[in-house]
Amino acid sequence: MRLPAFAFLLFSTTLNAQTLVLAGGRLIDGFGGPPVENAVIVVDGNTIREAGPETAVRIPAGSKVIDTNGYTMMPGLMDMHVHLMILGHGDYNHWFETYANQYRDVIMPISAKELLMAGVTTARDLGAPLDDIIAVKKRVASGEIPGPRLFVSGPFLQKSSPPLEAKFRWTVNGPDDARKKVDIVADAGADVIKMIDQDQMTQEEVNAIVDEAHKRGKPVVAHSHRSDEIRKGLKAGVDCFEHTGLATKAGYEDDILQMIRDRNATLYWTPTLEGLFLYDYTLRFPERVDDQRLKNDLPPDMYKDVHDSIKNVSQLAYFSLTPRRIPTLANKFRQLREAGVTILVGTDSGIPLNFHFDSTWRELKTMVDLGMSPMDAIRAATFWPAQFLKQPNLGTIAAGKLADIIVIDGDPMTDMTSLRHVVHVVKDGKVYK
Repeated sequence: MRLPAFAFLLFSTTLNAQTLVLAGGRLIDGFGGPPVENAVIVVDGNTIREAGPETAVRIPAGSKVIDTNGYTMMPGLMDMHVHLMILGHGDYNHWFETYANQYRDVIMPISAKELLMAGVTTARDLGAPLDDIIAVKKRVASGEIPGPRLFVSGPFLQKSSPPLEAKFRWTVNGPDDARKKVDIVADAGADVIKMIDQDQMTQEEVNAIVDEAHKRGKPVVAHSHRSDEIRKGLKAGVDCFEHTGLATKAGYEDDILQMIRDRNATLYWTPTLEGLFLYDYTLRFPERVDDQRLKNDLPPDMYKDVHDSIKNVSQLAYFSLTPRRIPTLANKFRQLREAGVTILVGTDSGIPLNFHFDSTWRELKTMVDLGMSPMDAIRAATFWPAQFLKQPNLGTIAAGKLADIIVIDGDPMTDMTSLRHVVHVVKDGKVYK
């Protein structure tokens, strides 16, 4: 729908009107049906009033109208694995030692804004100091700082922890202690419990974490780097696994795949694929570490530190196994989907080379490159995360839903790289971009 020029002259005088309209573009609503051409979305306050083809939706007089002709309108992206406390630095020990006192007031706000401007309107932070991430979650929710809706885990729960990382790696010593740690995290306001290295725990400790979390109404996510991590997690009833894992193994063992198939409940999985492919991509295109957005967003000294730490990509110890892991990813991703898991988009953004402003679209593209349909990839970043989070008003565009909407220059159904061209971001009815 091409709106006449006089309409924009009229609407330009009513910028403070409550009703917001996005009109003219293609609509991908997140439900999985075919896109709707020449669509209109009407937003009242923070809620979608109507959405559909222009022939079925009336634009209220006095609305603020955003012309989306030639663009794609879709639900805001939901990245289910981010780390706001890191910004792509190549040396974790240096980062944790140097910047821990800047997480809350400097680093996390930078990360949150980068995600939002990249079209991520909801994010699940899976590993950070508890007090810091809860404080930032509250600041975003109150509108004090821009960022996605945050669902957070706080610290990892694990068997042992390096002293330098003790603020975000909490150790458990027996089932009773495991329950106590879950309660502390839940009482502080965490939305999800994260467990790692559960193959180093007893099965009783793993069971205690999952049982106590579920009693508190909190889902449990867990690492899947090693086979026994997966086995123990599945036995305990973990809700979502993170990463593809298994290092250089060609695929998952038959007994694990059978346990997944036998599970009598939805099992979510966030494979975090693109962070591994980034290694090879950055070797081929080293200029990406000079991205101007990184320089613009970070304080000068911090930018120089991050940039210098990653300029020699082949020397980064973090990626020592990556060249041997990459050839296994397509098969593992296929095995998971064929076994019946529900895939979620998550990027591990913040890890070395993986910038928050450049990660989420890459994960969707990687999933499509590895055989997932474009619509299924989009739903893995919209509809299904909302289901995991038990947020039925997110992840789709329809009357009564919360107004988290992005506008893309291009069509992700035919070219997933178009998701990097975010023209507009609406979160909770407010236009941020």
